[in-house]
Amino acid sequence: MEHAELGTRVGSALTEFLRRQRHRLTDIDVELGRVAEAAELFILGGGKRIRPAFAYWGYRGAAGPDGDAIVACVSSLELLQASALMHDDLMDDSDTRRGEPSVHRRFATHHRDAGWSGSPEHFGSCAAILLGDLCMTWSDEMFTGGGMSADAVGRARADFDFMRTEVSAGQYLDVLTQAQRDTSIERALKVARFKSAKYTIERPLLIGAALADGSPELRECYSAFGLPLGEAFQLRDDVLGVFGDPSHTGKPAGDDLREGKHTFLIASAYETTDAAGSKLLDELLGDPELDVSGVAALRQVITESGALDRTEQRIDRLAEQTRAALEKGRPLMVPEAFDMLERFGEAAVRRRL
Repeated sequence: MEHAELGTRVGSALTEFLRRQRHRLTDIDVELGRVAEAAELFILGGGKRIRPAFAYWGYRGAAGPDGDAIVACVSSLELLQASALMHDDLMDDSDTRRGEPSVHRRFATHHRDAGWSGSPEHFGSCAAILLGDLCMTWSDEMFTGGGMSADAVGRARADFDFMRTEVSAGQYLDVLTQAQRDTSIERALKVARFKSAKYTIERPLLIGAALADGSPELRECYSAFGLPLGEAFQLRDDVLGVFGDPSHTGKPAGDDLREGKHTFLIASAYETTDAAGSKLLDELLGDPELDVSGVAALRQVITESGALDRTEQRIDRLAEQTRAALEKGRPLMVPEAFDMLERFGEAAVRRRL
């Protein structure tokens, strides 16, 4: 089965789940129809369905049979992702997500257009927090109620719970790193590991393996494959966040620079640039009003310091690790799943600017 077909099935499962939630919400109050609509637009309007895909193929790799129940179960990870992104956009004060208004901006605009009392921005922030929390709750409901057996869900429960704890911990460390202006590579890599690497690839694979009652050896293989691939995926995201084309990324050019994210890319620039470059990074990084010329100046520091090349080299090394780990685990996996994971591994780190 191709990824596009799986994505369609995930979309259908989410559509049906959100349809039921809409009825629940509007039975409480018709005003909650706007909340349901915002969830549907955000969740069904885009996304690569990466986490459900890794969970699904982790399950199939452990000889788990295909079916609507497994697709519904792993689709719950998209609700968890939606929760994380809604909160992330609020914390970063981002205007857009996938080319559309971020949730807090969408609700602020509605408040303003309706002429309600109070601050539109505060209302938008409250709505984004609550909708993000609701998506987190829904992820649990869909995970346990998707149709998989109680035994299967029970086996995967620990990985599902760890996943949610780890991504929240990584998100806090990301906020803390910016507040402390910690420019160390050690902290940048820790944030990348817990905010993205484990959450995006390793834990979904382990969830899939647990749902299929996969062997400890297969779980070990999935971790050896998933952790470096997850880090490479995040490093590629960091490069795109600075150098990416907005028509592809769905976010304004240089948005990570305005948000002041202290990624491996930035930490590497601090470590290798000269005094003038460090001064420019200190002055401009994290400026929400950073204009095109400021973005260009920071890009120049990052490039000339060798940080961009260093990041690309690390991505290449991590990609090699993932290929080696996957090849080692080939005898433990169903061939179709091996082939798909091999393709996903290449696609995750070779996304273009």
